[in-house]
Amino acid sequence: MFIRLLAVFIIIPLIELVILIKVGSYIGLWPTILIVVLTGIVGASLARYQGFIIINKIRSDVGSGRVPARELIDGLLVLVGGVVLLTPGFLTDICGFVLLIPLTRNLIKGFVRSHFERMANYRTTITIE
Repeated sequence: MFIRLLAVFIIIPLIELVILIKVGSYIGLWPTILIVVLTGIVGASLARYQGFIIINKIRSDVGSGRVPARELIDGLLVLVGGVVLLTPGFLTDICGFVLLIPLTRNLIKGFVRSHFERMANYRTTITIE
C-alpha cells in the first residue's frame, strides 16, 4: 500500500512535470498553459454531463425496484475521472478522459467490477473460516 501511495503522490506528479516541461519547450509556455486550462474546462463539463446521465439512470433503476450496481460503478469512474482531470498534466488528462468517455469507461468497468467481486469473495472467505 505504501508503494502505491508513493507512486500516486510523488512519482506521477514528477512524470507530469517532466511531460509539461517537454511540451512547453516544444510549443511554448502559453500554449501549454492554455491546453491544460482547456482540458480542465472540457473535462469538468463532460464529467458534469455524464454525472447527470448516471444519476438519472440510478433514479430510474431505483424507481423500478432494481439495484443500480452498474450505474454506481459508472458513477465512481466518472467521479475519479473528474478528479483526475482537475490535476494539471497531460498523463492525468488522458486517464481522466478515458474514464469519462462511455465507450472507454465500459472497457474499464469490467475490470473494476471483477476487482470488486474478488474483494467481496476474499472477505467472505476470510469471515467464514
